[in-house]
Amino acid sequence: MATYLITGTNRGIGKELCKQVHSKGNKVIAVCRQSNQELENLGVRLETGVDITSEKDVANLVNRLKGIKLDLLINNAGIVEINSLDDLDFDSIRKQFEVNAIGTLRLTHALLPLMESGSKIAIITSRMGSIDDNTSGGTYGYRMSKVAVSMAGKSLSVDLKPQGIAVAILHPGLISTRMTNFTGISPAEAAENLLARIDELNLENTGTFWHAKGEVLPW
Repeated sequence: MATYLITGTNRGIGKELCKQVHSKGNKVIAVCRQSNQELENLGVRLETGVDITSEKDVANLVNRLKGIKLDLLINNAGIVEINSLDDLDFDSIRKQFEVNAIGTLRLTHALLPLMESGSKIAIITSRMGSIDDNTSGGTYGYRMSKVAVSMAGKSLSVDLKPQGIAVAILHPGLISTRMTNFTGISPAEAAENLLARIDELNLENTGTFWHAKGEVLPW
């Protein structure tokens, strides 16, 4: 039985990841800002009131997890706001950096003392953070923040390899959630694909930028 901590769990992929991991007999710590009945019905451990942009919230979470060893950390929390060149909102761009990139790194760094050799970290990023793959432009804040979190994941993979901790940088695919106006594959299928990549993660392929279906993506 492994212990997973998953962020951004009150809907979409995060909730489905909790469901599938728990169904396999693993322990799940579901972290979110605000819970809901569907999440509570899963029977996993809930840690609510956690905003990953808040140092205080993250520190309080770590205190509540004393004595726990994490086998897997899945950084799923994130936001997307559309920022076109004709309608740039720098407050929005800054907010996306705070959540998608800095918040993810803050939480990961804070939880490292709960991990040991053999633990794994997954960062849910996006193909929209691929520079080579950008042929449509726009969406400045989201794209830029996802480039940043992917770079954080790559650096973590280098720095943590000597400690025996592997890091996956994962694009889930276009998923039918509120974030995408319910366009794409189901959260269940996306979660299944992501968990398959995490199962394959090891110190030989640490730091790889994968599509959840297994394709290695360009940076």
